[in-house]
Amino acid sequence: MRVGLLGCGTVGTALVQLVAEQAAEIEARTGLTLEIARVAVRNAARDRGVALPSEVFTSDAHAVVQDPTIDVVVEVMGGIEPARELILEAIAHGKPVVTANKELLANVGAEVFAAADATGVDVLFEAAVAGGIPLVRPMRESLLGEPVTRVLGIVNGTTNYILTKMTEAGASYGDALTEAQRLGYAEADPTADVEGFDAGAKIAILASIAFGVRVVAGDVYHEGISGLRADDIAYATRRGLVVKLLAIAERCEGEHGSEVAVRVHPVMLPGTHPLAAVRESFNAVFVQGRAVGDLMFYGRGAGGAPTASAVLGDLIDAAGNTRRGTHASIGVLGKATIRPIDELESGYYINLDVVDRPGVLAAVAGVFGTHGVSISSMEQEGFGDEARLVFVTHLARERDLQATLHDLRELDVVHRVGSVIRLLDDEDAPT
Repeated sequence: MRVGLLGCGTVGTALVQLVAEQAAEIEARTGLTLEIARVAVRNAARDRGVALPSEVFTSDAHAVVQDPTIDVVVEVMGGIEPARELILEAIAHGKPVVTANKELLANVGAEVFAAADATGVDVLFEAAVAGGIPLVRPMRESLLGEPVTRVLGIVNGTTNYILTKMTEAGASYGDALTEAQRLGYAEADPTADVEGFDAGAKIAILASIAFGVRVVAGDVYHEGISGLRADDIAYATRRGLVVKLLAIAERCEGEHGSEVAVRVHPVMLPGTHPLAAVRESFNAVFVQGRAVGDLMFYGRGAGGAPTASAVLGDLIDAAGNTRRGTHASIGVLGKATIRPIDELESGYYINLDVVDRPGVLAAVAGVFGTHGVSISSMEQEGFGDEARLVFVTHLARERDLQATLHDLRELDVVHRVGSVIRLLDDEDAPT
């Protein structure tokens, strides 16, 4: 099976090396001989450090897709365009596609899947979510008949590394980010990771598979970790809690039928929760179903070699299906009814910097009461003329909490509304 590779960066290079290393084993176990026959890159003259003849490389990606001798196309170039155009072109030429492109699938995946089904070829994307962790295939195949109720987890290694350093070493957000960049866990511009957009694209894909509806990146509520401070982490540690950036998708019953809530934001977890023990750049995802209960998938969520491993698994599947004249379908995706974040409920951690004088606490507590947000606990620390108040609430509706925060900011005695972090409802936590 001759493979056309679109992109030869970190993942593409690792894939070429892995195919070479595993060629004999793959052939012995499957009867397939995989050959990286053509590679499209921006600069075909640049040395990629892989054992491929120079004539394999080209800067014309369309030539790779259109080449009649290419059997399978692997896309690891990233971005929506021209990847979308090239993938659709490959499908139109009857070629199965393997992609690691979460951004594309989270925005135009429905178009790509529909084209693949119409043509009868594979579009496989295990590497698009959680790197080398086998997650997409079990959800597409093993759990196809499972009434999945919730998917939640840590799907961004950069933010998990930063939060691990803030928790275990007492580092500030800025120092932890700098360390992550030095080690290559964070990009020079870390916005997509630290503001939750990367995790949002991944949970959109997972929600689509889990619930059989079209969920796109724009449906996901995003809140990142850049506003977290060392004192937020210290408070959590004192209370036996751990702060993690979670991606959450859940099925909700609404007045007019089933709805889907999808969001990414920091969460305070009990220290006994399995996700609390996921450290550094590792990922972990829980899938919860009515019949199967709780399933946990854990491993390396990024990196050239783990991601290439997932790509290679899909490549072998696609090649085998092509030989057999079959293809894997994601099925028909229905229209999603998205439940807005304002309608969801949670407990909340909130800290305020206020004037330290009599009557301030009563004024602040009155704002909570006005909007029906019940206070579970309160701590106060004095700083001369200023005090810090830390509140934890009982379950409250998001819109009521936001109205409370708005009115708190209007109080003359409140200098600053600091971090607001949601708490995971223990009743809904995996066991």
